[in-house]
Amino acid sequence: MSSPKVLGFLPALTTHPLRPSFPQARCQKLFPRPFSLYWSGVKTRRISSCSAHVERKLAGQNASLQNTEREARIRKNLQKPEFLPSSYETAWVAMVPSSTSLQAPYFPQCVEWIMQNQQENGSWGINEFASSVSKDILLSTLACVIALKKWNVGLEQIRRGLHFIGRNMPIVMDEQITTPNGFNLTFPSMIRLAIQIGLEFPVRQADVDEIILRLREMELKRLAGEKYSARETYLSYVADGSVNLLDWNEVMKFQRKNGSLFNSPSTTAAALVQKYDDNALQYLQFLLNTFGSAVPLTYPRNIHYQLSMLDTLQKLGISHRFSSEINGILDRTYRLWLEGDEEVMLDVETCAMAFRILRMNAYDVSSDGLSHVAASTFQDRQHKYLKDTKSILELYKASEIILSENEYILENIGCWSGILLKEKLCLEGIHNIPSFAEVEHALKFPFYAIVEPLDQKRNIEHFDAISSQILQTNYLPSHLTQDLLALAVEDFSFTQSIYQEELKYIDSWEKENGLDQLQFARQRLPICYFCVAATISPPELSDARIACAKNVLLTVFFDDFFDVGGSKEETDNLIELIEKWDEPREDAFHSEQVKILYTALYSTVNHLGAKASAVQNRDVTQLPVEMWQKGMRCMMTESEWQRAKYAPTVEEYMANSTVSIVVDLMLLPAKYFLGEMISDYMVKHEEYNELRRLMSTICRLLNDTRSVERESAAGKLNSVTLLALHSGGFLSIEEAQKVVNKSIAECRRELLQLVLREDSVVPRSCKELFWKHCKTAFWFYFQVDGLTSPKEMVAEVNALFNEPLKLQTSNPSLSDQPK
Repeated sequence: MSSPKVLGFLPALTTHPLRPSFPQARCQKLFPRPFSLYWSGVKTRRISSCSAHVERKLAGQNASLQNTEREARIRKNLQKPEFLPSSYETAWVAMVPSSTSLQAPYFPQCVEWIMQNQQENGSWGINEFASSVSKDILLSTLACVIALKKWNVGLEQIRRGLHFIGRNMPIVMDEQITTPNGFNLTFPSMIRLAIQIGLEFPVRQADVDEIILRLREMELKRLAGEKYSARETYLSYVADGSVNLLDWNEVMKFQRKNGSLFNSPSTTAAALVQKYDDNALQYLQFLLNTFGSAVPLTYPRNIHYQLSMLDTLQKLGISHRFSSEINGILDRTYRLWLEGDEEVMLDVETCAMAFRILRMNAYDVSSDGLSHVAASTFQDRQHKYLKDTKSILELYKASEIILSENEYILENIGCWSGILLKEKLCLEGIHNIPSFAEVEHALKFPFYAIVEPLDQKRNIEHFDAISSQILQTNYLPSHLTQDLLALAVEDFSFTQSIYQEELKYIDSWEKENGLDQLQFARQRLPICYFCVAATISPPELSDARIACAKNVLLTVFFDDFFDVGGSKEETDNLIELIEKWDEPREDAFHSEQVKILYTALYSTVNHLGAKASAVQNRDVTQLPVEMWQKGMRCMMTESEWQRAKYAPTVEEYMANSTVSIVVDLMLLPAKYFLGEMISDYMVKHEEYNELRRLMSTICRLLNDTRSVERESAAGKLNSVTLLALHSGGFLSIEEAQKVVNKSIAECRRELLQLVLREDSVVPRSCKELFWKHCKTAFWFYFQVDGLTSPKEMVAEVNALFNEPLKLQTSNPSLSDQPK
């Protein structure tokens, strides 16, 4: 089957004649006319203004050139990852003896590399972002001095390395410093090995003994309580730290097709030191033939790196710049998934990440591919050797992408991975979890309640943490982190400036139409526009965003009018005017309120209709009018129910209220400005109607669950109270809410399944709009009703529209970015 193109979850990866690309849109914003035209009438202008314009143009061209160079470097790294050398892994490969003499190294080039790559402070290892010493650095340095001592070379390097270890030995027992997976077993084992081969540490022997005994015994005591299979798997995974505890014939059962153990050079080398294996040796020879005199942390990891980078590009909001490369990565990953390739399937983190990203980009991947980590015994059998937080977090994220009720594999994974992550937050705390904030955020906000612009800003501001996680895998050169951040900062800052201009325009439109004079109405312009920007975020979609924003605000005004602002005579008058849809006349209005509402509605809908007709090259004015008429009738029906104190059945209520909430009415005009040709056939097709029904149902039920108390106090009924009322006392309000929440979850899964379906009548951009509006609704009603609790929304609104980026980084080079 042909693989689908990338969806908007990696936004704006395709262009259309009707929608300019991002750089083009920006150029049009900065220079709306050809440069030569600015010189017309030069005699009436000051020369200095011309010079200033030239300077601005040259500055813009220079910035564009810099961005092109940045993109080229990122693109090259995406296509061919640059794996950085690992001192620790290289040290273990250096310890493998020659097949002809146990007194000589098999890979002397690794020994030479160690001698040539010691840091000035005596250490080995990568520590680009952190100013303090890490346990990883300490372990790498210990491995390197052992390797040099084994072959009796590099006496000066050994001396300096031992002094570095001695100076920093206290951090070994410091629980406030992140402890790498397996460290508590590996470090004391290697200290013991160092002492056995004659190395002396410049610390008290009692301190050394305490480290060996406390760390090792603590880890072995923990392992003693594990099942045999879990213990053996974990010890095999950290074979370089458990040499005397293993049956090496059993260890070799974990050997992969490429000859490695767990794709780890150090674990493979440790096994080779104990037991010769031709396939293991060929694996190490291949690495050195590929990378020269040093080896990476793990290999092969191309797919893992590329998916991590793809995920990072999305998190930073710059994936639209790399559409071709991303499509290629997804296609290749999908092919390897179907083939059951070891590089994808046997690494838990890679497998989970591949599943999540492929599924969210409309590739047909079954959750059966995660069955090997879904068994109830998985956490007992294997997670001890894969207990790093990132793997569990990726499994948790993957488990959220459920498309049907019977995906029990994902439910199983979500259950135990969520428990493990919560335990880690409680027991290990912020100091021992590098991705503490990301874990906390993932547990608090499900993927369907995250709005992209706000999340991207958070990720940019905390980019140091994201980039350091990638760096920990020894993948990402530091100059690339600067390139990524520079592009992300520029894109967000530009987009924020577009939002600010649009917000000013919408505010002036509201005042010009007299809507700000309606005393009964909730003045919620910033919040309403925030929801629009969250749903339609690309800066080049300004027309779509403005069309949607005007309709959202109109529906809020009309909703308030039918709820509290209008008398029966006024609402009847307004409905009559909307049904006739004629040019407004002064004697047609029952009140000034009716006049303001109808005049604003009539002029706005007609204006947007004419503009959309020009874009679509056909008349599209009639459908929005019909939808407004239908929506207002349903609002009137609810008003009449309330006045008559009538309690409709749940079925009656839902049939009416999913129309009266008018979410599709808000979005329809925007769809005409997405760069797709939208026909009446598409909009009236059963697929479109089902998308509309599911989205409207979700929004209505979310609103109902958040407004039960408020609406009950006002004498209004909704789905929750009606369900309890018509249950004959069988359901309490709390129990009714649980039933409604279950319905919301079912509709959400069905909506996502429909959005991700490949064979579709409705254009992909339109389907994405349904889903993104759904995500915005979940965010909006996540804890409160955003419109009735505006104070809770102020921080988010300000963060997106008003507050500049505040980069939080420990790396000075990353903070030196254009404002």
